Amino acid sequence: MSRDFWNDRFGGEAYIYGEAPNDFLAQSVAHLPAGGRVLSLAEGEGRNAVFLAGQGFAVTGVDYAEAGRPKALALAERRGARIDYVIADLADFDLGIAAWDGVVGIFSHLPSALRADLFARLRQALRPGGVIVMELYHPDQLGFGTGGPKDLDLLAAPADLLALLDGFEIRRAERVEREVVEGSFHTGPACVTQLIARKPG
Repeated sequence: MSRDFWNDRFGGEAYIYGEAPNDFLAQSVAHLPAGGRVLSLAEGEGRNAVFLAGQGFAVTGVDYAEAGRPKALALAERRGARIDYVIADLADFDLGIAAWDGVVGIFSHLPSALRADLFARLRQALRPGGVIVMELYHPDQLGFGTGGPKDLDLLAAPADLLALLDGFEIRRAERVEREVVEGSFHTGPACVTQLIARKPG
């Protein structure tokens, strides 16, 4: 979806996916190296980055929609947390080399070609022992109609992600049907892919 779409969606006063962190991220945070440097992809209005900062991580959120940034920083201020927030397109964002202890992607849906390119760059960007935590809508979500992209190429099954993670320690890669309650656009029974993967080292 376009930058204008997301700027319009984030442009109102309300936090459209709520202010609480994603449930799977909250349940999985112990897998991330304690106190590490974490990158949160497609961060939007800041709920996940602010949660991670409150757990003691040094967090950078990245999103290409400018309208989410001031809301994220305002949420961080209200929670007494500190986050960095970069406006950038993941297609050409410099992830760095051995720069991150963790990478989080919560409903960060990308075209499959860009997803493959991003994962290739994440291999270099993660430090040894670094962990990826992701929750994405599964292709079966199209039958649920409770949120997420309608384009099949933006959705991912566990096998789609595992194909990009050869050599990683896979701690979780599952298709899960669960209730998602995250604001007005992600609410109801849903089908998701959950991933936790650790870079060797």
